[in-house]
Amino acid sequence: MSDRSRRTTLKLLSYNIQVGIDTRRYSDYITRSWRHFLPYNKRQETLHAMSRLIKGYDIVALQEADGGSLRSSYVNQVSLLAQYAEFPHWHQQCTRNIGRIAQHSNGLLSKIKLNKIIEHKLPGVIPGRGAIEAHVGDGSEYLQLFVVHLALSYRVRKQQIAYLASQMKDQQHVILMGDFNCPYDEAVARFATHGITLHQPFHNNSPTYPSWKPVKQCDHILLSPGMVIKNYRILDESISDHLPVELEVLLPESIITSEQYDISSATLTQKHGM
Repeated sequence: MSDRSRRTTLKLLSYNIQVGIDTRRYSDYITRSWRHFLPYNKRQETLHAMSRLIKGYDIVALQEADGGSLRSSYVNQVSLLAQYAEFPHWHQQCTRNIGRIAQHSNGLLSKIKLNKIIEHKLPGVIPGRGAIEAHVGDGSEYLQLFVVHLALSYRVRKQQIAYLASQMKDQQHVILMGDFNCPYDEAVARFATHGITLHQPFHNNSPTYPSWKPVKQCDHILLSPGMVIKNYRILDESISDHLPVELEVLLPESIITSEQYDISSATLTQKHGM
């Protein structure tokens, strides 16, 4: 069997963690709004619960993390979740720096070495949206992985998707993970206008927000055509105000070799530091 025909599984999760706030109802946005600005003693408990959820994945994309400010008790939440959930490789991108008050961030956790990291500032009227680009695999073929958190405005999202599409030209293996703040159909259609074909496997219009009574599609994992999917589902885990999205994809061993896996546990081994 050729390397191209042999495949290994990568288990992915995308999760908007809402800075470790356990929102359970609409009224919490008012009564607990102070938790977006000030520390509170149960935030660490919430992050522990999140770490138990994400521990079984190979790569995790995080949105609405804090990079270390007053509200998070000056704790980098991406680093903390990497420690709690035993991810040896992680990257935190501060997208909106409000000094001691807040460090709005995207995060990427991985159990496999990330060979290249690029931080992108996404266009917008108000700065503060970004994307992390990571490359998995260091051969002639590699996986181009993006973690994104797009704008609420339709007009600005169009600009941001146009920018992201320009970074994906001629790439065979692309995965885009994150909070798109829009339905699946809109996101896929916008990429298509720029010549980029992406899809979401087993698409069933499942909403992810709010977590206690989902009515809106916000969170997606989009893939380039031809990638082999084993599983895709929305997890019924209402720790944050968004539900996490899970996907298992089969990648050619020309990208990730079987030697990088702990076969007994079906997860990637921790072979290298970042």
